Amino acid sequence: GVPVQDMEMWQFHPTGIAGAGVLVTEGCRGEGGYLLNKHGERFMERYAPNAKDLAGRDVVARSIMIEIREGRGCDGPWGPHAKLKLDHLGKEVLESRLPGILELSRTFAHVDPVKEPIPVIPTCHYMMGGIPTKVTGQALTVNEQGEDEVIPGLFAVGEIACVSVHGANRLGGNSLLDLVVFGRAVGLHLQESIAEQGALRDATDDEIDASLERLNRWNGNRNGEDPVEIRKALQECMQHNFSVFREGDAMAKGLEQLKEIRERLKNARLDDTSSEFNTQRVECLELDNLMETAFATAMSANFRTESRGAHSRFDFPERDDENWLCHSLYLPESETMTRRSVNMEPKLRPAFPPKIRTY
Repeated sequence: GVPVQDMEMWQFHPTGIAGAGVLVTEGCRGEGGYLLNKHGERFMERYAPNAKDLAGRDVVARSIMIEIREGRGCDGPWGPHAKLKLDHLGKEVLESRLPGILELSRTFAHVDPVKEPIPVIPTCHYMMGGIPTKVTGQALTVNEQGEDEVIPGLFAVGEIACVSVHGANRLGGNSLLDLVVFGRAVGLHLQESIAEQGALRDATDDEIDASLERLNRWNGNRNGEDPVEIRKALQECMQHNFSVFREGDAMAKGLEQLKEIRERLKNARLDDTSSEFNTQRVECLELDNLMETAFATAMSANFRTESRGAHSRFDFPERDDENWLCHSLYLPESETMTRRSVNMEPKLRPAFPPKIRTY
């Protein structure tokens, strides 16, 4: 298995529609919208007195969750949430500047923002972690001496890769780097590599058989569990134990739940065994991938005993540069954790040391 890096670092967008998870753009707050708790209070004034509702995504997401944790969340069929107020901007402004938000809210929240606020909740949005790579997309591992080693023939680019240009907390829009900049860098490097080394070899029969075995492994399960129910259990486990805020006891409980869910997945029921347009098989395969991603996230979050960037712990609320100015690395074969050094000696310019952000 390939190691994955910084899997505890998930960005939560502060304003997903409660119950649906569809994102409501930050442009709403940029136009003058603001968040309210159940008392009608603009609570962001407490957490970010200067930036208020325009603070960073992680700050706003944590603030909403603290309001909910302390009993000031709004009640609703989707559970506790905050309200995003836009109606004071007026119908003309909303229809001209935020027409997509009006449509999303009416469709998914059954709310007309011209007349009433939108129910919102922090929603998992972007993964800062992934397969550790060089800027050329070559996947990396760490040897016994703690040194980086290239994994021959394996490349990663996009959100699955961890270069790691975003560190522990991505800024909005910077994911373009993953595709536009590093996508081109990887393409150019691959072109050079193929020219020097020749074309890639064909897959062996054993490799093909292994892929087909994974594809068809649920074919005989006619009396197993509905994969939809297994997916719901996975989502609930991650939302309750590894969300915006984490805590040791909850994560230990969550890890045990994940192991149980992983066993349930082995017995998922596949009602449709056809080979064409089989969406149920796709759901099972996607759930298998989600399970591996969830377990890597859980192990990494439990491993890092501090708060840094998008990783926030109630039991370790402060950043600890002395012990944790490093990448976390999850090793799937042994299901263990280790560390990878952060490069604090770049070649072209001085390093940017971590510092406290204030709003």
